Formats: sequence, structure tokens, C-alpha cells
Amino acid sequence: MFRLFASLALAAAVALPGAAFAHSAIFDCFDNGDGTVSCQGGYSDGSSASGVSIKIKDAKGDVLRELKLDSNSEVSFPKPEGDYKVMFDGGEGHSIELDGKKIVQ
Repeated sequence: MFRLFASLALAAAVALPGAAFAHSAIFDCFDNGDGTVSCQGGYSDGSSASGVSIKIKDAKGDVLRELKLDSNSEVSFPKPEGDYKVMFDGGEGHSIELDGKKIVQ
């Protein structure tokens, strides 16, 4: 029985490699109410986003600050004045950009 299950699992993994190993980026930010913003990222398969680049951009798209997620896949920074966006840059197909207007307490 185990051999049959193992064979079927292997066949499924080979036949559906994209579905078997796919994951999506997850990213969200919160206004802490004290002039700072905190963000947390990760992947839908539970893997860490530690070290992923986070870019804070102004309304024109210019990078104001570039940070990296820490060992807990988190980062905090002073809230920029005016309109801004926060971008999670996890590589091709794994980027998320949040509008600062939608980052709330």
C-alpha cells in the first residue's frame, strides 16, 4: 500500500510540477499610530521572507528607503509624509505593492 501511495505521489509531482511547488507572496502593512509603519511578509507555502527587499516609494515612484525583512519576516519604518507606496520585492512573480492610503491602524 505504501509503495502505491509513494508511486502515485511521485507521479503527481512529476505531472504537475507548477501546482505541486507553487507559492504566492503574502505581504501586509499596518500604521502603528505612533508615526511608524510595520510590515510582515511571507509565502503561501509557509516559507520565510527573511531578507526580502522592501522599497518605500514616493508618489512619483522614487525610492525613499530600501529595507530588508528581518529574521521574523518583519520590518518597521517611519511613516513617510504625503502619498507613498510600499513594495515587497520577492523576485519575478512575487512582488506586491501597497498604497500608503490603504495602510491603516
